Amino acid sequence: MTAEMARTAFQRKAVSRRPPKEALDDAVAFFQARGYRAGRTGRPNQIFVMGGREGIIPRVNAEILAQGDVGRAKTTMLTISGFGERLQAALQDYVNHLRDERRRARAEPPDRDAGR
Repeated sequence: MTAEMARTAFQRKAVSRRPPKEALDDAVAFFQARGYRAGRTGRPNQIFVMGGREGIIPRVNAEILAQGDVGRAKTTMLTISGFGERLQAALQDYVNHLRDERRRARAEPPDRDAGR
């Protein structure tokens, strides 16, 4: 079982333009829509993702930790780690979702009348 956990391990860092609370709420909704249990942990700015049996692993887990106001752009850095055959693919889909979200935000011109 340890070898399977190592084989299906997923560890990435990703960036979101949203504040930590909004980024984690988006992550919870993303994984719940894919059939995983997801929610806040007892630690601040952290969520869990749990799923049932995948292969020989009886239960798969992941966690996402958000750190706000990182760098000059004051972005949110998400540290994503977990294991599981299908969960690994779902975690990669979430990273791709974050990248697509950033691309869309970059492509949209800023609303110059918003401050008036």
